[in-house]
Amino acid sequence: MKAPVTTLEAVESFAPERIVPIGQLADRLGLRRTKLRLFERVHGLKEIRFDPDLGLFDVVLPAARRITADPLVRARLKYVVYAHTTQAVAPAHINPAQEIKDRLGLSGAEAFALSQQNCASGIAAVDTVAELLRAEGRPGDCALVVTGEQAFSPHIQLIPDVAIMGDASAACLVTLDGGGDRVLSYATRTLGEFSAAMLLDEERSLEVSKFYAPVLAEVVQEAVTRAGLTLPDIDLVIPHNVNLQSWRQTIGELGIDRSQVFLDNVERYSHCFASDVFLNYTTLRDAGRLTPGRNYLFATVGLGATFAAMVITHQQTDPAGEAS
Repeated sequence: MKAPVTTLEAVESFAPERIVPIGQLADRLGLRRTKLRLFERVHGLKEIRFDPDLGLFDVVLPAARRITADPLVRARLKYVVYAHTTQAVAPAHINPAQEIKDRLGLSGAEAFALSQQNCASGIAAVDTVAELLRAEGRPGDCALVVTGEQAFSPHIQLIPDVAIMGDASAACLVTLDGGGDRVLSYATRTLGEFSAAMLLDEERSLEVSKFYAPVLAEVVQEAVTRAGLTLPDIDLVIPHNVNLQSWRQTIGELGIDRSQVFLDNVERYSHCFASDVFLNYTTLRDAGRLTPGRNYLFATVGLGATFAAMVITHQQTDPAGEAS
């Protein structure tokens, strides 16, 4: 019997309206002029969405509310998963996943968080809830994956020489054999020797930079192969927004044209923790740049170091969420 196919029935995203040019963050992040030039000229960053006046749930909930506004969706929800990067996103007495569930009024769902793969946790959560639905779900059951957090501290906002973090969130409704985009494959690899992440010494950090592009390219190729495709079958890579330089190197490793990777949002949003691929997906979808029946690939990396890729086939859906 053929296993049911993971389906992305709906995807939504949110970013605060407040736009901050990268140059205005120099004092907050302790960036000297040479480092600021690195981010602006080499890494291609121009601005981020960043609003310290908003609370965590002001950022996290808007995308999820759009998906759960339909009572029929709410009745089908079995799981609510909060996929985040920063280990402590709220005070110790608050359970963010439970808080998200309660604020959305999803009393019938089970809530938990997933963060071990850092910025790769978003698509890891999609794979996790799909397996839970296969094991425990009933026909029509679905799960809500929620991503989003805030750069509440300079120590969280800056990955030295690599990225500057912005605020954004996303939500993804996952079901089996439903309407919407079909997930063809998922591939991931964790290099546990780099688990100290931002606490690595300079020598080990340089090692990560050497492995980064080759390993990400290998994981992308693995996902494509598992989907029964080749790289020319992928219309567009939908990446995380870490920086342009890292993607130039990865594009070189893959041997593809730069136009095959969507990089427009790097300068507009910078890196937004685990929300990037979904934010970029909605940007493309809302601009009419996703074609039904064509294949796309999510690609992301989490500090620690986890590399992940997921291949989807886009399906046009009507307002009821049924594939046409």
